[in-house]
Amino acid sequence: MSSSEMAHGGQQAGRRGLERDLSSFPVAAEEEMQRVRLTRRQVVAFGIFILSAVGFLYFVLPKLAGVGTTVHRIERGNSWWIAVGVMLEVLSFGGYVVLFRSVFPNGDGRIGWRESYEVTMAGLAATRLFAAAGAGGVALTAWALRRSGMEPRLVACRMVAFIVLLYVVYAGSLVIDGIGLGIGLFPGGGTFALTFLPAILALIAFATAGAIAALPGDIERRLARGAPGRGRIHRLLGRLATAPALTASGVRTAIGLVRRRDAGVLGAVAWWGFDITVLWAMFHAFGSVPPFTVIWMAYFLGMVGNLLPLPGGLGGVEGGMIGAFAAFNVNLELAVLAVLSYRAISFWLPTFPGAVAYFQLRRTVARWREEQQEQAPGQASESAAPAGAV
Repeated sequence: MSSSEMAHGGQQAGRRGLERDLSSFPVAAEEEMQRVRLTRRQVVAFGIFILSAVGFLYFVLPKLAGVGTTVHRIERGNSWWIAVGVMLEVLSFGGYVVLFRSVFPNGDGRIGWRESYEVTMAGLAATRLFAAAGAGGVALTAWALRRSGMEPRLVACRMVAFIVLLYVVYAGSLVIDGIGLGIGLFPGGGTFALTFLPAILALIAFATAGAIAALPGDIERRLARGAPGRGRIHRLLGRLATAPALTASGVRTAIGLVRRRDAGVLGAVAWWGFDITVLWAMFHAFGSVPPFTVIWMAYFLGMVGNLLPLPGGLGGVEGGMIGAFAAFNVNLELAVLAVLSYRAISFWLPTFPGAVAYFQLRRTVARWREEQQEQAPGQASESAAPAGAV
């Protein structure tokens, strides 16, 4: 048997294993995406929050930091470096689309590059605008994939794999850069809390993911079998048992993509890497640049602010990054200018194209629905044909 046949056989075996892992997941009823219903009071409150946050970040905070009015200072930044930052952010979005295209299969031909762009950009816009720690983007992406005809259990598994591939880069960066800064291998120094502690937490995350991946494929059946009773509590425990099995399948899927050396997984590196270099470019636009390893670590420490219940982490990410740079003894005035300029690009650049992509996605979903309705009569006639009919 040739090596290519062996590889193909291994891939087929992996797919069969994945199907076995997913065979026990309940298939949810197909749902239509709920349109966002906002009252006038909610819209006004959201607008006031955005205006207040922007006003504080770009006018009040700079004065407290002794920078003056940031808007005027940003206007004096090197326009060439700012333009470079915008182009780098576009490349970052490109990496996100490439990763999405690699993780989610396209067996029926419905999810091509255009559809991948619409789903990812609409998801990014939802992540930016809704205070749900990224859950809004995940929900919108899952809905679009389900409407494309993908099975719910496959959507769930691949969503886990997608998130795992993204955050492996995050955790790996904390380990490499944290240890490098902590032992003095990289320039920039830093205290234990800024270097070794994030690296330790990332290693714990890796160990947890490895333990989840090692769970047996029938873990759901084992847990459900051990659930006492047969009533509502039994059903609830049975549903809860799907979580570890689903997560394990997603982690194994991510590992499988890496082992197959799928070039598309490098989209995760591009997503984070180009976004970090936007921040690096903003330091160039306004003055001297701290060591890149310091920018690298401060960036990821600041991104923890995305966990706060704020739209797109607005306010939390900026405060986290500026605080991290201050702890690394970076000039506070320069850090404020660079971080706020970076966030002006990374937060707002995808928001408006993402809103447009959302409406494009709704039209695409309507087209998918029409295609599925046209295929349904043919499928029904085939199922009604006598056995052995051609």
